[in-house]
Amino acid sequence: MSHPSLKPGVVTGKDYLALVKACKDGQYALPAVNVVSTNSVNAVMEAAAKNKSDVIIQLSNGGAEFYAGKGMPDGFQAKVLGAVSAAKHVHLLAEHYGVCVVLHTDHANKKLIPWVEAMLDHGEAHYKETGKPLFSSHMIDLSEEDIDFNLSECARLLKRMAKIDMSIEIELGCTGGEEDGVGSDDIDNAKLYTQPEDVLKAYDLLTPLGHFSVAASFGNVHGVYKPGNVKLRPEILKNSQELVQKTHKTAANPLDLVFHGGSGSDKAQITETLGYGVFKMNIDTDTQFAFSEPVGKFVEANAKAFKYQIDPDDGTPYKKFYDPRKWLRLAEEGVVTRLNEAFADLRSAGKTLADNSKISKVA
Repeated sequence: MSHPSLKPGVVTGKDYLALVKACKDGQYALPAVNVVSTNSVNAVMEAAAKNKSDVIIQLSNGGAEFYAGKGMPDGFQAKVLGAVSAAKHVHLLAEHYGVCVVLHTDHANKKLIPWVEAMLDHGEAHYKETGKPLFSSHMIDLSEEDIDFNLSECARLLKRMAKIDMSIEIELGCTGGEEDGVGSDDIDNAKLYTQPEDVLKAYDLLTPLGHFSVAASFGNVHGVYKPGNVKLRPEILKNSQELVQKTHKTAANPLDLVFHGGSGSDKAQITETLGYGVFKMNIDTDTQFAFSEPVGKFVEANAKAFKYQIDPDDGTPYKKFYDPRKWLRLAEEGVVTRLNEAFADLRSAGKTLADNSKISKVA
């Protein structure tokens, strides 16, 4: 099945929908990587380019705040401006890495709805100026709230997003664990498994309003745990797809599904979800470790360079070791190596829709 070639860079609107369709038709998914700095953003784009795969770059509220700088006195403003700054960084550079990048923000619970609305203010201004939104999509995670409030708020926000060619990601059922202040370790086990009837309810309400994707919970947990602690049940995704398909007489896998808590997951179960309409898998914990591990090894191997500018015994200068570019580059390479594995697991390597003849020339 042929799919359209797209201009490299940030994809939104119809191009984003074309990318999602290509993933589902080809039964592959894109890693959605949480970023916190230009180093992590650039490493993700580098890895995507090396693997000739498209990719999803996303920020949590804490990641966005860190991107703006922890010294910014207004934390809420930092969450907003950090996200905007990261988005503009990706818009400027992604095209020249030669792949398609989906820009997304991660879990926003009830108290973070104002964060999403403030980012939409910037998105609307960007759309007015350029004809494109800043982000491809935002996530609203009201899974801890009543289902009717969850869906009515998602509908309200989707109406606003749809006007500027944006999508929304919703969560039905809770992802276990905790990520940047969203989520809880103390969750009723039943809530870790989404009910297909709730997914159908979301489909009925949101489909007429715009595009949405669903983070349906099938036992997912944020973080990495000992084998056997996480009981994934991918068949829940299959059951949700089949209920919507049967009710509305759609083609197979009508829902665009998201796999949260992908770090540390069993590879066979990752593969199984790809047949059920999963086009996106979040990966954060594993890439955090991949960033930090090589730095730790480098510091251990060159301990003196992180205590002295010049060796106190023989006068050796250590500048080439403590230069941040040296060890931050090792961190970036660690992320690239881990993402090589993710692109292979998700079967997206070599499948970019980007047409590099469409890259704009830099003056």
